[in-house]
Amino acid sequence: MTAEPAVVCEGVERAYGDTVALDGVSLAVDAGEVFGLVGPNGAGKTTLVRALTGTTSVDGTVRVFGESPTGVDRARIGLLPQEFAPPSRLTVRELLAYYAGLYDDARPVDAVIEDVGLTDAADTWYEELSGGQRRRACVGAALVNDPELLFLDEPTTGIDPAGRRAVWRLVESLAADGTAVLLTSHSMSEIERLSDRVGLLRGGELVAVGSPAGLVADHAGPARLVVEPGEDTPASAVADALRDAGFTVAVGDGEAAVEGVATAEIGSAVTALDDAGVAYGALTWTEPGLEDAYLRLTGETFEGHHQPGASVVTGDGDREEPEVEA
Repeated sequence: MTAEPAVVCEGVERAYGDTVALDGVSLAVDAGEVFGLVGPNGAGKTTLVRALTGTTSVDGTVRVFGESPTGVDRARIGLLPQEFAPPSRLTVRELLAYYAGLYDDARPVDAVIEDVGLTDAADTWYEELSGGQRRRACVGAALVNDPELLFLDEPTTGIDPAGRRAVWRLVESLAADGTAVLLTSHSMSEIERLSDRVGLLRGGELVAVGSPAGLVADHAGPARLVVEPGEDTPASAVADALRDAGFTVAVGDGEAAVEGVATAEIGSAVTALDDAGVAYGALTWTEPGLEDAYLRLTGETFEGHHQPGASVVTGDGDREEPEVEA
């Protein structure tokens, strides 16, 4: 017998006057699954989370552990909103102890403090913590009841790379132990790292759902090698040299773009240009990612947009790798 999903939405709709916040959203999240929700501000993410936590009314069906969201034992759910301002004159330990006191079977406070990497700051007032430390304390407050379903809205905003990795490992550990996680984030690296499946939301409509790799393969398009011509070299000359070597090339905006190039083929492209005596300024190779899939499906970018997987080969043959978020 298949276990019932932790969350089920069927045809969920919500409008505020003439503004449609949710337009027929249907999804399910299983126990132990991390479901990433992606979309720009105003796409409907917050309204959907409110619907799932029973804090706003919607049309359609919403079930959490087989019940109405308002009927579920609140101890089974953890919620970290994007904006959360706990009492500033409590220490981390006092803050988490306060929230632990709201539940009958809360986790040991010191264990939660260790999980979010704040052991050294446990007796520091909240107002004296750094922005990243504050956010980690808020993550701890959402976890202290050991929830079976966890909603995380931008969990690592303002957190330094080391702290971000600690939170990522914690989310992965929770999912491995059976916690269902619904994650919203503007960080595509975070979504791709943590999510088993991703829902792409635009204008209140879920335009696609799938694994990060599946969405990229189906919708993001091929890898591209963009060649910047050298001084006094027309882009058409670059394109001709690459076409003679068997590459498919498009010319536009003063550059030549080669579609569907694997990393192993970059050297062949460089050799073709050198053999033809064609000068080039730089080659930029870009591997498509989830952002590209979203852009192709919706025609829109969103906050935090960047090009993943890009590397540059300069005209003298030196390769410059981009700074990668840890």
